[in-house]
Amino acid sequence: MIDVLLITGLSGAGRSQAADVLEDLGWNVVDNLPTPLVEKIVDLASGPASTLGKLALVVGSGAHQSDILTAIENVELAGHRVQILFLEAATPELVRRYEATRRRHPLDNGASSLLDAIERERRLLDRVKGEADLVVDTSDLNVHQLKARLIAAFPPEVDRPALQVALMSFGYKYGLPLDADVVMDVRFLPNPHWDPELRDLTGTDAAVRDFVLGAEAMSFLESFQALLLQLLPAYVAEGKSYLTIGIGCTGGQHRSVAIIEELAERLRGHGFPLRVGHRDLGRHAR
Repeated sequence: MIDVLLITGLSGAGRSQAADVLEDLGWNVVDNLPTPLVEKIVDLASGPASTLGKLALVVGSGAHQSDILTAIENVELAGHRVQILFLEAATPELVRRYEATRRRHPLDNGASSLLDAIERERRLLDRVKGEADLVVDTSDLNVHQLKARLIAAFPPEVDRPALQVALMSFGYKYGLPLDADVVMDVRFLPNPHWDPELRDLTGTDAAVRDFVLGAEAMSFLESFQALLLQLLPAYVAEGKSYLTIGIGCTGGQHRSVAIIEELAERLRGHGFPLRVGHRDLGRHAR
């Protein structure tokens, strides 16, 4: 017996976005599945060799969605737990989305308007909506709000990190990291490069660390740490899954490396998985 979630609803209402969220929550997702294949997929997923416990099936667009209730009845008779998630949106919003993407509605037969196609699909799925366990109107929801709604409705069975934080040092002379969400410049700190005894060392060496982490650096770290501890929960509430924090100095060898290492020590233990990287470390020697 497995848990089966059928994701259905109006075309353009956000079924694929819902599938992405559920995949992040640990569901095994099959997107755009034709209704006649629902029972076959469930049979395969619940076979003796299968280890799948939760299966989310996004029912394909079009008139065949209205046949989903028969498939659900058969799946339940086979002993599986089935829920229906129905996504809808107001007609003006669906029209706006279709005009923005310039995609053709699956029920557009070329002889009617987009409005006619939307309303025809709405009528076809009226009974399915009535049987749904959860109906979500996405008219006024952005992708982050939809994610929050689905996480509340289908919480993960095990605790998963809500936000994965990457700390990255880099050198400005090699350009900004393209994937950085937050960037700080520490070129205001004294540069070990001008000390002949430190020049060939890096920010991972104790001598460079002691040189860089003076009173000015420690004051900066106190303020920046406090700012991050305020921002990180806000990023979680917004639905962000990954956050990359870049700290840059001139060459990415000394100051930014030492600051990243110290910042990592300060952030550990606050509940956010950390990944530390030094993009340009050793690059000057290559």
